[in-house]
Amino acid sequence: MESSDKIAIIGAGFRGLGAAASLKQHGIAYDQYDRNDQLGGLWYKGIYKGVHTLTPRRTTGFLDYPLPETYPDFPSGEQIIDYLNEYARRHELNQHLHLSHNLEKAEPIEGGDYWRLHFNDGVTKVYRGLVIAIGHHWSPRYPEYDGQFSGTIIHSVDYADTDIFKDKRVLVVGGGNSAADLAVRAAAIGASSHIAIRKGHWVLPKTIFGSPLGHTLKRGMPLWMLRLFIRLMVKVIVGDYRQYGLQKPDHALFTQDSTVNDRLLHDLKHGRITPHPGLRKFSGDQAEFNDGQREAFDLVCFATGFDVTIPFLDNSIIPIESDTPQLVAGMYTREYKNLYLFGLGHQLKPIPRYGVGPMISRGAKILSLSILEQRRMKHPLGMTMGKILRKPTQTFEVDPTVALWAARVARRLIPHLHHLEPLLVSSVKPPKP
Repeated sequence: MESSDKIAIIGAGFRGLGAAASLKQHGIAYDQYDRNDQLGGLWYKGIYKGVHTLTPRRTTGFLDYPLPETYPDFPSGEQIIDYLNEYARRHELNQHLHLSHNLEKAEPIEGGDYWRLHFNDGVTKVYRGLVIAIGHHWSPRYPEYDGQFSGTIIHSVDYADTDIFKDKRVLVVGGGNSAADLAVRAAAIGASSHIAIRKGHWVLPKTIFGSPLGHTLKRGMPLWMLRLFIRLMVKVIVGDYRQYGLQKPDHALFTQDSTVNDRLLHDLKHGRITPHPGLRKFSGDQAEFNDGQREAFDLVCFATGFDVTIPFLDNSIIPIESDTPQLVAGMYTREYKNLYLFGLGHQLKPIPRYGVGPMISRGAKILSLSILEQRRMKHPLGMTMGKILRKPTQTFEVDPTVALWAARVARRLIPHLHHLEPLLVSSVKPPKP
């Protein structure tokens, strides 16, 4: 069994690469692992051919290396992979990257002073700390329904290209971004395209006034003003969603995922996609919907999201309730040292002016400062932070404006936690090994 004072980073997508670059910049030794045979995470294995970003180029890349100006406003999946490979090359991250390494189990030693990692090749290694940067778009969720379907069933994560839809009667179940995109693709090549959406969604355009929506929305605009602006825009340009056969949204804008798609409403109006108010049951090749209508299909695609799981950790280490990891500040646990959930404990609320890169760059700096500060502390850093913040994570979505403010505060606070620790948690005993 190998032992090291390094940090282990699990995952080599946007989050993992951003974390690795920051650790290297701060002089923190690390090794990085990914189960795939290439870096890129979701963008390498988990997206389909022809997909493009939902957020504009200008707000999607890392702060220290923006996406190239030669890229379009909404880069393709292939361009994002090229960009991430170039980012790794420029920062010399590949020398610490170990691909085709699937972590099967991680367990704390001495309350998290060290972490024992068991990999799929039988190798066990011990590290001083563990950074989990695996995201959550990989454990597909299927809804409950009655009956059996006699045709083909896939999840959106299994979709690779439009050939699977060719000449087929396709039903897409779901109302999010993947569902809308796949219904549009099925309409272009399938015999028919239907979409079953159980509740109302906000459907927003990717562009307005000839520019990406994210460029039109000014940074720092209060959330109430942002909501007012977009609701007015939707009322003028789109109108009532019920005119398209969709349900009226039952929630405030940006409290849940919005659907950003320019083609869905167009295809609904042109009869290329048929909407339904949610799936009730199957019987052979027939699907029955909540309004009692029945239709026959050859293929059903569930674009119904993903479960939030960390399969290599015991559930008691990071409990997950209602798809929300129970953490302090979305990153730390109160019970264990040197364990950091990066980029999953807090996700950005679906506000189209913000992409992942800038927030990951800022978060990665906080991660690096936390690792260094933990080495000066007796108890888990999350224990001290928990005394300051008091409230646990309530939702894994956070307003980007709030996140930016919190990042500024955290950068100033974290280097002083070892001074606050004796005042806040000196009487608390660390967990037993």
